[in-house]
Amino acid sequence: MPPRQLLVHFVKILLIEDDRETAAHIVYALSGEGHEVMVCHDGIEGLEKARAGGHAALIVDRMLPGLDGLSLVRRLRAEGNATPVLFLTTMSGLNDRVEGLQAGGDDYLVKPFAFPELLARVHAIARRGTHPQESEPVRLRAADLEMDLIRRTVHRGGKSIELQAQEFRLLEFLMRNMGRIVTRTMLLENVWDMNFDPRTNIVETHMSRLRSKVDRGYGAELIHTVRGAGYSLRAD
Repeated sequence: MPPRQLLVHFVKILLIEDDRETAAHIVYALSGEGHEVMVCHDGIEGLEKARAGGHAALIVDRMLPGLDGLSLVRRLRAEGNATPVLFLTTMSGLNDRVEGLQAGGDDYLVKPFAFPELLARVHAIARRGTHPQESEPVRLRAADLEMDLIRRTVHRGGKSIELQAQEFRLLEFLMRNMGRIVTRTMLLENVWDMNFDPRTNIVETHMSRLRSKVDRGYGAELIHTVRGAGYSLRAD
């Protein structure tokens, strides 16, 4: 597997998170990618630091002492501050996501989360801030299969497909890499946050369940096994 290529290099990020242990883990992960991270543990201080500017992205917890994350971002947007914002929260409902986006957030990540996903989302919104014309899709499509990343829904041929959280992440990774071969190692690292091979059949089990839901009964198969290499989602 080739080395992961950074989408954004050495940017300054403001993290506003009151849980110090969570904040420390996030700082460790982002610093390991070469980023400079400033940390605030309450909303009032976070607002002042954000107003000072100079950040490529903000990571904001929704539940903060002093000033909650939604109010913080609303104030920034009202003042014309367009710095990209990734919300962190334990609130996973559709209305919660919509509320966060309507407040001015650019993306929304539910706790607990895998750090590769956090890094990917931070890179995406930071790049978006540098190149506003390049927006991340909110829907992914492959033939008649459609995934809505905000509502967390999947449809094929107009029919709703119910997926478990891990199945959704697996399908999302396949769709973001449509047409490419993804190896078992890539799936373990990006979907399960495992940087080693646990010698289990976790990938094969989840892939079998996903294929039964996405491909069975729809005619043309979209998820293909590439013998000796991995898997590929293709709309042949």
